[in-house]
Amino acid sequence: MLQQNNPLMLREDLPRFDLIKPEHFVPALRTTFSEIKEELIKIENNIIPTWEGLCKPLEDLEVPLEYTWGVLEHLISVKNSAELRTALQECLPDFVELTLQISQSKPIYEGLKQIKQTKEYKSYNDAKKRIIDTKIKLAEQAGIALEGEEKKRFNEIFNKLQRLGSDFSNNVLDSTKKFELVVNNLSDAEGWPKALKMLASQTYNTKHNSKESTPDSGPWSITLDHPSFQPFMQNCKNRELRFKVYNAFVNRAASDETDNTKLITEILTLRNESAKLLGYKNYAEFSLDTKMAKTPEKVYQMFDELEKETKVFAEKEHSEIQKIAADSGFSEELKQWDIPFWAERLREKKFNFTEDDVRPYFPFPKVLDGLFSLCERLFGISIKKSTRTDIPKWHPDVDFFDIFDESGKAIAHFYLDPYSRPSEKRGGAWMNICASRRIYKGKLRNPIIYIECNGTPPIEHRPSLMSFFEVNTLFHEFGHGLQGMLTTINESEAAGVNGIEWDAVELASQFMENWCVNKPTMIKMSEHYKTKAPIPNDLFEKLKSAKKFRAAFQMQRQIAFAKTDLYLHSNYDPSGSESVFDAYKKIANESCIVKPYSDDRFLASFSHIFAGGYAAGYYSYKWAEVLSADAFAAFEEAGIDNEEAIKATGRRYRDTVLALGGSLHPAEVFKLFRGRESNTKALLRHSLNPET
Repeated sequence: MLQQNNPLMLREDLPRFDLIKPEHFVPALRTTFSEIKEELIKIENNIIPTWEGLCKPLEDLEVPLEYTWGVLEHLISVKNSAELRTALQECLPDFVELTLQISQSKPIYEGLKQIKQTKEYKSYNDAKKRIIDTKIKLAEQAGIALEGEEKKRFNEIFNKLQRLGSDFSNNVLDSTKKFELVVNNLSDAEGWPKALKMLASQTYNTKHNSKESTPDSGPWSITLDHPSFQPFMQNCKNRELRFKVYNAFVNRAASDETDNTKLITEILTLRNESAKLLGYKNYAEFSLDTKMAKTPEKVYQMFDELEKETKVFAEKEHSEIQKIAADSGFSEELKQWDIPFWAERLREKKFNFTEDDVRPYFPFPKVLDGLFSLCERLFGISIKKSTRTDIPKWHPDVDFFDIFDESGKAIAHFYLDPYSRPSEKRGGAWMNICASRRIYKGKLRNPIIYIECNGTPPIEHRPSLMSFFEVNTLFHEFGHGLQGMLTTINESEAAGVNGIEWDAVELASQFMENWCVNKPTMIKMSEHYKTKAPIPNDLFEKLKSAKKFRAAFQMQRQIAFAKTDLYLHSNYDPSGSESVFDAYKKIANESCIVKPYSDDRFLASFSHIFAGGYAAGYYSYKWAEVLSADAFAAFEEAGIDNEEAIKATGRRYRDTVLALGGSLHPAEVFKLFRGRESNTKALLRHSLNPET
């Protein structure tokens, strides 16, 4: 293929999703890798120990990768296909080799250390200093000091771990996609929310290429995708069907050709071996060496503090669920597949609303308007759908938006892909970088971000009607996006989320969730999709109160996952008799009021720690939640209804947490915003205290 005809080689403006095909990737990536290697040799042969002489040329090497490798990784997540997987597998070894060639370059490493000794280093801004320091540290963590057989083995492990992570993700997607429960009996669908019936009917017709199903009479298809799985577990009266779906969910990628069990053992073994080659005791020590927490002891100290405060609330929550089940005639022991159903009955009784009451007030376009209005109120920006008609997209549901500052100047852009597509799009929700903010060829390039959700799609002739969980998820991911887009740092490796310690990256995302139950925000983001009536005040108050419903259960569950993650990457022996599933169950039994299911193999689909960036770092969600709750408390202290105070606090948050990215240590950034170090008081008050 002639490369001038390859849309991946255009490298200008936006990626050409309208023209890109799977067969374009291998030739484009081979050419790109070759170009970068040539540039790397030039840099190594002429080391100039200054920012402009060494660091800037290295930074510029990222741009061709954003247009090629970055696009491939993105499409693998949102438009997965056998052809794209083949392209990735073919190019992955070369990508890993290039990554190691850069990070293990002795001339570059020595050049970076030389920069630190110069007078100029002291005059560099915070971002440049942090980037240089981080590059040195990451080179050491990439095996720069290793020689001979040790280096060869380390590189083999690094390469293999990249492939295993990719295989793990593909297995989870395939296993999730494979499951379908067809419900034919009207009695089994009794009590389902209208949105679930409509989605399950549409799913059946799509999967079976049929027009047979209707929302009222079925048949209905239930999948393991979140918009289907969660409301089904909460509302299906048939216990046997609930078990079938729950069992499938916690056993995704745990059997047959998509079984991740052996992959987990191999991943843990190789991670531990690579950490020991670098002189660490285990992988957890390696991982925490570049995080805020620094040591497992600090993390366990946080767990102890949270668990101590949580236990009494969790016991109360569970006893209330047991009581409502018993009062309704359920006499058996509550199992994991019973609890969502009876918890939903308790929530309905306590707060007197159902999902069918809520969804009509959250049509997706209105929620988006409310989110954008909040950002204007807090941060002085305006967000508008792009007026360009030539934006290339990977799916018709995708939209492209521009962000403007108070002077009307465009400062950032983002793609928003809001809906679930189980056949090709991975589950969950995430933000990713299309292009980082940087100075390139003398010009400032604005950041471009991908925001991906798996919300309920539009059904028939009505818009997407969001659950409150989906509203929270959108706000969460947009928080990540804001940190990527409102950065003022021009050095790409410290711009936005880049360069931030991993256990602080969830601060900005979890901070935004707090605004979902802020009344002015709620009014702006809700209206009945038919009548246009505002959300009733009593329903708003119920939603606000219900936000803390089962918060103690959720906290215990997250702590159990985080403890399991740390244990698997420190004291666990993958070659021993204890399985990873037994390890999780033992920890969950100790940490949670609700005991785990005996055949729970959820870890086989736990992509966060086996295929994402959270290995020995899943605790980061709780660590950052402490920061985010404390950050939101600054707005409460300023007076949540005092517009001038909210505006001033919002601008300060933008100028620190959102603007500074990885240019300063997160603890310093937090202190600049808050005027002090963080503490757990706000999180415990927000999460557990029923009076606030």
